Amino acid sequence: MKKIHQTAVVEDGAIIGEDVNIEAYAYVSSKAVLGDGVTIKQGARIIGNTKIADGGRVFSYAIVGDIPQDISYHDEENTGVIIGKNATIREFCTINSGTHKGDGITRIGDNAFIMAYCHIAHDCVIGNNVILANNATLAGHVEMGDYAVVGGLTPVHQFVKIGESCMIAGASALSQDVVPFCLAEGNRAYIRSLNLVGIRRRFAKEQVEELVKAYKFLFNQGVSIKDQANELIVKTSDENVKKMCNFIINTARGIPLAKGRD
Repeated sequence: MKKIHQTAVVEDGAIIGEDVNIEAYAYVSSKAVLGDGVTIKQGARIIGNTKIADGGRVFSYAIVGDIPQDISYHDEENTGVIIGKNATIREFCTINSGTHKGDGITRIGDNAFIMAYCHIAHDCVIGNNVILANNATLAGHVEMGDYAVVGGLTPVHQFVKIGESCMIAGASALSQDVVPFCLAEGNRAYIRSLNLVGIRRRFAKEQVEELVKAYKFLFNQGVSIKDQANELIVKTSDENVKKMCNFIINTARGIPLAKGRD
């Protein structure tokens, strides 16, 4: 059964699923789609063409779907936000709609945990099971793989790609692409190690050992990381290692290495 507080504003045309709870002074636009079991807490705003799948929770004063902070944006049609199942979006987060410079949609996968005061800009593509800690900020067109984590107070430059199961430490500043399964830290952030805590939670011991061997080979001091990736990809049969190699080979912004590396 739907529960919509009498002071909430739900515009005509909004599609509201079963067991949705919309609290006092919340706002839901006419183009919004809320799946079953979604909760919109007091004062939260769901704007424009925003779709939130089943089980999502948007906490007080978060704003989802407003226009991007992009001076070239001019009331574009058919842009919006799509959020997967069981998302948690905490207080005062801002998630902006996409633009036609992307594919028009800002996308967030299933089971996202977005802590208070985070910002996700236009055209970001966020995978499943990601975590953004308090005050993490993603600029436009950032991509995050599944199970990636960004620590608190960390800004990420536009067009950066963060690979699967990466950890970006808190209070860092990231301006280049981070290889899957790695940990980056610092200002400017660079890759310091594998994200062993994260990959041990997901993979069997044998898979972790393959990633450890691959990391040591790829990040061999004094050797070009792209050359190493091109060599390793033809030798390995491990799918996770192939992900690392392909990511390095295809990077557009470069890989943030310790000083003295290329």
